[in-house]
Amino acid sequence: MERSSTSAERSLNRKVLLGITGGIAAYKSATLLRLLVKAGAEVQVVMTRSAHDFVTPLTLATLSKRPVLTDLFVHDGSGRWNDHVHLARWADVMIIAPATANTLAKMAHGICDDLLLACFLSAEAPVYVAPAMDLEMYKDASTLSNLNLLRERGVRSIGPESGELASGLVGEGRMTEPEAIVERLISDLLGASKLQGRHILVTAGGTQEAIDPVRYIGNRSSGRMGFALAEEAASRGAMVNLVTGPVSLTTDRPGVTRTDVVTAAEMASACKSLQPEQDITIMCAAVADLRPKDPASNKIKKQGAVRSLELEGTEDILAWMGAGKRKGHILVGFALETNDELIRAKEKLERKNLDLLVMNSLKDEGAGFGHDTNKVSLLMPGKDPEELPLMSKADVARIILDRIEELI
Repeated sequence: MERSSTSAERSLNRKVLLGITGGIAAYKSATLLRLLVKAGAEVQVVMTRSAHDFVTPLTLATLSKRPVLTDLFVHDGSGRWNDHVHLARWADVMIIAPATANTLAKMAHGICDDLLLACFLSAEAPVYVAPAMDLEMYKDASTLSNLNLLRERGVRSIGPESGELASGLVGEGRMTEPEAIVERLISDLLGASKLQGRHILVTAGGTQEAIDPVRYIGNRSSGRMGFALAEEAASRGAMVNLVTGPVSLTTDRPGVTRTDVVTAAEMASACKSLQPEQDITIMCAAVADLRPKDPASNKIKKQGAVRSLELEGTEDILAWMGAGKRKGHILVGFALETNDELIRAKEKLERKNLDLLVMNSLKDEGAGFGHDTNKVSLLMPGKDPEELPLMSKADVARIILDRIEELI
């Protein structure tokens, strides 16, 4: 790859629920929040009421660009409330920093008297705590017991460190520095993914080629496979440009920048402008091969309408990319076939200078357009085809990206 794994940007394209409790180390939480956002995370802050005494919600809301939450109920007479279950399910990871002795004790014993603790008890994502307190409080048998109990239940702790404390003493209890917390989260959540910091272009959906202002030629692509690939790549730390035709899908995955197009020409233009900056390109979209040569400027009326359309070819975006592929760039294509599947797929792999071709057949039940599942075969130059069983498109995306990592 032109960008080595050691120089790739460190990204954390995850949704982070950041809990802040009432300790002097809360001043570090603003820096932690800024670093998380800089790393690509989308952060929702939940503060305890006592944390307001150490850092203002306004500061944190400005940095996160999201309202800071504290109470279970919104005290404006509306009857609205902050849904802790929804918040917990939204998050890819929860980190409480600082985590005071009081909050750790409540967490260990299932006490749920504020929004932050309600989120913790509802969390299914990994939960981290960064303890911060004075030396004697940290070394107290009850605090150590609470921490050990939480670790046994799967809560992961970061620190505390030794250093100067608010009391003026020097010893254990100092909150781990924000930079180290972010690096720990990246290391744990993304592991050694070779996609960290890589620039990846993913295309998705079909295109629509106008017959007149009302009608078009299109296909049945839902875009689900392309969106699954984009989200999985971003979750591994990649910076993803998703170029999609008209689909009903949405994504809130941090790290995905979306560009919407309609026609094959618009998709070609978008891809050509983005391609020079990409390390990897995954052409999953079902781009039209043909389009009406002279689309009507007004709606064609039934009476007297011409019963035939003259078609012309669209640009082969994948062939253009293959012909100009630079050294180290990884190019992935898709092929949906209805007959002689492997023969046609092998020809396409070679003809378009691809590193990986994902082939599926409309003959396979549950594969192709309009399904949440897919059944594909993976073809690479010089290797036997790898046939995968029917599985969810999210699982297919994971395997495809595993193979791409092997190519880096």
